[in-house]
Amino acid sequence: MSTVSESFATALRLITQADTALFSIAGLSLQVSAVACALGAVVGLALGAWLAVATFPGHRVVIWALNTLLALPSVVVGLSVYLLLSRSGPLGALGILFTPTAMVIAQSILILPLITALSRRLVLDGLREGGDQLRSMGAGPLLSALLLLLHQRFAVLTVLLTAFGRAVAEVGAVMIVGGNIDGITRVMTTAIALETSKGDLPLALALGLVLLGVVGIINLVIGLVQWRGGAPQEALA
Repeated sequence: MSTVSESFATALRLITQADTALFSIAGLSLQVSAVACALGAVVGLALGAWLAVATFPGHRVVIWALNTLLALPSVVVGLSVYLLLSRSGPLGALGILFTPTAMVIAQSILILPLITALSRRLVLDGLREGGDQLRSMGAGPLLSALLLLLHQRFAVLTVLLTAFGRAVAEVGAVMIVGGNIDGITRVMTTAIALETSKGDLPLALALGLVLLGVVGIINLVIGLVQWRGGAPQEALA
């Protein structure tokens, strides 16, 4: 109990004193995850919309592979990106291994299947309800899918916030490709792992509480978005 109480005190002190190191680590965590989420959204939303309306040989296999990738281990993503960006890898000439850019790439790959699968499901549900109306107005399959995503913007925002929550709490991939370099690639999750290995449990728990607070805020925003998105429908009912 003393360790837990000490960690709460440490966390409170670091936050109230606006500790530079803490806010630098937290800021980098949010920055990397936000950029990764933006990149994942650009590709994932378009890919999910296309998969919802596309018909081609092997479509079921692609969907099966997509659903399988939802459980993609982060360390596998980290290792794959490491091999690509290492000096002997095909993209080694870029020299971006052990940089925030490499961490963004790893997190983008990690959350891409999540955004794609959930956006595809949103489009399929939307087509069942309003697909005929869109087709009667002359909209093609892909345009209909994109319009449905725009119409369900609150649900899309929930998907993106969910992906952001997974990205900001990820440790395996960013540890491998970022190297946990102090002041350069150290984020909250890797800092927690480092402090735990050093035996500084109060600081590790303090960082964990800060990370939990960030995730809690994300979940609160998701709840508010869902409530905001459902409020007009409830009012009409």
